Amino acid sequence: MPKNGVFKTRLKNGLTVILREMHVAPVTTWWVWYRVGSRNEPTGLTGASHWVEHMMFKGTKKFPAGVLDKAVSRDGGLWNAMTWLDWTAYFETMPSDKIDLGLRLEADRMAHSLFPPKEVESERTVIISEREGHENEPMFQLSELVRKAAFTVHGYQHETLGDMADLRVMTRDNLYNHYRTYYAPNNAFAVAVGDFDAKQMLKRIKELYEPIPRGLPIKTFARPEPPQKGERRVTVEGDGETAYLEMVFHAPAAADSDFYPMVVLDSILAGASSFNMFGGGTSNKSSRLYKALVLTELAAGVGGGLVASIDPYLYSIVATVRKGRALEEVERALNAEIERAIDEPITEAELAKAIKQAKAMFAFSAESVTNLGFWYGFAEILDSYEWFENYIDRLSAVTIDDVSRVAKKVLGKGNRTVGWYQPR
Repeated sequence: MPKNGVFKTRLKNGLTVILREMHVAPVTTWWVWYRVGSRNEPTGLTGASHWVEHMMFKGTKKFPAGVLDKAVSRDGGLWNAMTWLDWTAYFETMPSDKIDLGLRLEADRMAHSLFPPKEVESERTVIISEREGHENEPMFQLSELVRKAAFTVHGYQHETLGDMADLRVMTRDNLYNHYRTYYAPNNAFAVAVGDFDAKQMLKRIKELYEPIPRGLPIKTFARPEPPQKGERRVTVEGDGETAYLEMVFHAPAAADSDFYPMVVLDSILAGASSFNMFGGGTSNKSSRLYKALVLTELAAGVGGGLVASIDPYLYSIVATVRKGRALEEVERALNAEIERAIDEPITEAELAKAIKQAKAMFAFSAESVTNLGFWYGFAEILDSYEWFENYIDRLSAVTIDDVSRVAKKVLGKGNRTVGWYQPR
C-alpha cells in the first residue's frame, strides 16, 4: 500500500519503482536514476559516467538522435540528464497523456544505446573543450586542487568531468563496458510524479522494463577516505586580478544524523545551501561570514556549500577577496568566525532563524513535479525516498548542543584544507 502517498516496489529484474500521484496539473515527470557517478570511477576511467551521459543522447535504432528532441518538443515536453558524484539521472517532464514517450525512450536507451565510434570521437572533442573552458576559470582551478588535496584515495577527489589525461585516452570499449556494467535495471530505479493512475502506470512500466535483462552484480568502486591528520594547504597562481580563498572541511554524509546539525551550522555561517540541482536560493546577507567579510570590505562575496552525498564529502567556504585587500587578512577574519563557532554556543534566535531559512530553501526547491521527481530520486540514492519525507522533521529536532558538537567535530584545523588563488 502507498505510504504518505508514495508507492514503492521492485520489478523482477531488480529495477526499483517509486510512484507519487499528484493531480494538481495534467503534467507528469519520469526519472530514471543509475547508481553511478564520479565516485565509482577508478583512475584511467575518470569522466566515464559524464561521457556515457552524452553518448546516451546519441540515439538507438528505434530512437535515432535527430528524432528525440523533435519528438519530445512536439509533445510539449522537456528532457535532460545530469551526472554527479554519486549518480546519473535522466528525465522527461511532459503532459500526462504524452509521458509514455518518456517511458519508452528511457527503456530503449537503457538497453540499446549504440555508442557509434565516430560519435564517441566527436564527443571526445566536445568534452575536452568543455574541460578546457573550465580550466580557464580561477575557481575551477582552485577547487579542483583543493579537492585533490582533501581526498587522497576516495573517488570524490575527481571532477565529474574527469581528468584530462583520461579523456584523451579512453576508448569506445571503455565507455561501452561502463555502460553495460552500471546502466542496468538492478543498478537503477525509476520515479514518476504527477497526474496518473498508479496501477496503470505500474502496469505500463512492467511492460516496458521487465523484459530488460538484469545486469551482472555490481562491484562498487569506492575506497574509504582515511581520517585527515592535520591541515593541508595548496596555492594556485594564475591569470586575472582577483584572489580567492577556499577552505573545506570533511563533513558528514547525508544519512548521518550529524548531517542535520551541519545544515543548521551552514545556514548560520554562510546561508543555507540548496541540494537541488535545479538551483534556487535565498540571500545570505544576514549570515555571520557575510557580516564578517563582506560588510567589513575584506571580501567582495562569500558563500558556503554543503553537499548531500553517500559518503562523507566536503563543507566548503569560498571568499572572493576585495581588490586592495590581502588573502592573509581575509583568512584571519574567516578563522576568527570559525573559532567563534567552535568556542561559543549559538543563540536560540540563531537556531530558529537558521532552521527557518533551511526549511524555506528546501520548500523552494520542491515546488514543481519535476523538482519532486528529482527529490524522490535523489533521496533514494542517498538512503531512501523517506530521507526527503523526513527532512523537515529531522531538521526541526536539531538543538544548540547538536550544532556545538558538530562545529567542534567538523571545523577543527586538522580537518581542513585551505586553498589560495593568487593572481600573477
